[in-house]
Amino acid sequence: MTKNSASEKILWLPDVEEHDYPAADSYLRIIYNDKKVADMVARLRKAAIVEFKSKDIFRASQLSLLGISNSHVEKDRKKIANRVALSPLLLVRDEINGKVIIADGYHRLCAIYGFDEDAIIRCKII
Repeated sequence: MTKNSASEKILWLPDVEEHDYPAADSYLRIIYNDKKVADMVARLRKAAIVEFKSKDIFRASQLSLLGISNSHVEKDRKKIANRVALSPLLLVRDEINGKVIIADGYHRLCAIYGFDEDAIIRCKII
């Protein structure tokens, strides 16, 4: 599959799915206190959808790529192949450490990167 044809096959929902916000909340509470997380999630809800290349999000997150052996990644790869629209990612800038935290959407990002590292990813970032 060529890079351009892979990117064209990735469909996006117009906004983040509602269940992604509690998932982000749960993850962020491991890192930050409850008050800060409540503020972050409120800001994520209000944030506009923006776009970044998948490879740039990976570089900024400093995370490893999960392979298709991961069941969640495989599930998202099947969604892409079946032309099911994906929910945008939720990202938080960690300016102190110079990286981005993927509050929700890590498996989607890994699935997309497997198709095309230059794919444009829809997300909200604060």
